[in-house]
Amino acid sequence: MIELMVGITLLAILVGMGVPAFSEWLQNARIRAAAESIQTGLQHAKAEAVRRNTHARFQLVSTLDNDCAVSTSGTFWLVNLTSDTTPDNQCGSTPSDTTSPFILQRSPAGGGGGDLDISASQYVVSFNGLGRQIASTNPTTSIGTLTINVRSASTTCLGTSGGTARCLRIVVSPAGQIRMCDPSITGTGVSTQTHPTSC
Repeated sequence: MIELMVGITLLAILVGMGVPAFSEWLQNARIRAAAESIQTGLQHAKAEAVRRNTHARFQLVSTLDNDCAVSTSGTFWLVNLTSDTTPDNQCGSTPSDTTSPFILQRSPAGGGGGDLDISASQYVVSFNGLGRQIASTNPTTSIGTLTINVRSASTTCLGTSGGTARCLRIVVSPAGQIRMCDPSITGTGVSTQTHPTSC
């Protein structure tokens, strides 16, 4: 009986030590899933613009129903075929490339929120038939580099005081290059070149 109690106590201690690491792993997995979902949406918008030789937009939205609004902190995204129409109050429309708002694809970013904090420099990026960014009806009228930061709402990012979450950033250049990077990684790698996953 004593040996059984000792075994149970040791098991409880090991589980107790493993829970924080497992919780941190789950949190980082949610952040990565959301960042990958957003990156996939951006790549889909660019690919559709090139394939159809027309304009396509990637937009962050608040929900995927007909109460939606575009938002720089939206935890959902959609792709539609236009360069100047926002899908406000139409996100629940059946996807169609022939009927307004011309939605091609929509998705929650990594499960649609929860503990996620998404912040973008602008809520929309438009691509032309060459896969380059073009001006869109957005408060930021100049074409610049788009950044979308994905982090946990409850934990600070690595690189800050006491941070444990591996936050990620998606960057879209004016030329249409889409890449994911880690803001906590600084410095250089081999032969003093910039580290491939640094921002």
